[in-house]
Formats: sequence, C-alpha cells, structure tokens
Amino acid sequence: MGLSKTQRKLRIRRRIRKVSFGTAERPRLSVFRSNTGIYAQVIDDIKGATLLAASSRDKDLVSAKGNKSEIAKLVGKTLAEKCKKAGIEKVAFDRGGNLYHGRVKSLAEGAREVGLKF
Repeated sequence: MGLSKTQRKLRIRRRIRKVSFGTAERPRLSVFRSNTGIYAQVIDDIKGATLLAASSRDKDLVSAKGNKSEIAKLVGKTLAEKCKKAGIEKVAFDRGGNLYHGRVKSLAEGAREVGLKF
C-alpha cells in the first residue's frame, strides 16, 4: 500500500527542512498553499520568530483580480517589497512540500522580480 498524499507531502517537507534553515542574515521564506489561498512567511529559525508575512488574504490583495497564479505572484512581490524595507536581500526558499510548479513558482518569480535573491 502506498503513502497517502498528505503523508507523502509531510515526508517531502521534512526532507526539505533538513537542508533549508533560516538565519538572521539569510532567513527562510516558507510557503503554504491551500485550496483557496497562498501564504508566505520569512522566518529566522535561530530565534524561532516570523520576521515578515504576506498572504492572498491581506487587505490590499483580497480585492485583486486574476487567477490563483497571478495572485500568488502579487503575494511574492508584496513580500519582497517588505523584505527590501526590512533590509533583507537573500532568503532560503522553502516550498513546504509542494512541487516547484504553478502557484509556488509564481510566488517565487514575483519575489525575484522585485529583487529578492534565492
């Protein structure tokens, strides 16, 4: 019997987290994707603190028009702009067990367009 979809995703997430670790100089950009929205956080794993966050549920993005991938790209741009203001230039990308495809890829491309490096 094979693994369920959630068990497989958890196994992949653990494997990613073994190598993806956020520090003060290079925090971890963690992505969570649900059916309805996409959420991204910039985390310092040493302190165990979330430095910045952006999601498709934010006040300025709720009214945004477009499909889920276009909204994910806006979330990436918003988060990258917040990072620039906070003085964060480099991050470690954590796709959270999702494939680097679709909305996760759109969020990453949006963040890169603004100038975030990973």
